[in-house]
Amino acid sequence: MTALFEHSPWVEARADALPSSGDRHADLMAVVHAASPEEQLALIRAHPELAGKAAIDRTLTEASAAEQASAGLDRLNEEEFARFHALNAAYRERFGFPFIICVRLTDKAGILAAMEARLAQTRDTEIATAIAQIGEIVRLRLEDAR
Repeated sequence: MTALFEHSPWVEARADALPSSGDRHADLMAVVHAASPEEQLALIRAHPELAGKAAIDRTLTEASAAEQASAGLDRLNEEEFARFHALNAAYRERFGFPFIICVRLTDKAGILAAMEARLAQTRDTEIATAIAQIGEIVRLRLEDAR
């Protein structure tokens, strides 16, 4: 089975150690929300940049590669790639972690617009947004696993 959380097996392990509510997604996200701020940042930082180095050198997880391809991020022209690269760098510089969005629920234009808009947010807002987006990614991965 595909890992639900990027390079963060601790989330599933902690959820498995607790009584189940019958809603796997809710149980997993409860673990994320109960995690320390440092653990939450580590979870966010475990995600790859969109159309970034991991995509180029093909070290994305299988799930991330498929998700990025679904939004066309594996087929960027030179101008689009440069724009993603610049926005990724600006976002990481401002917030200290990669931009996270559930790419399966949008497209290239939507992702770029969100990157630009979210650069104006506060760090706390972006941490909360990244965690919410991770929740959407996990929800879709759970649906795929059924």
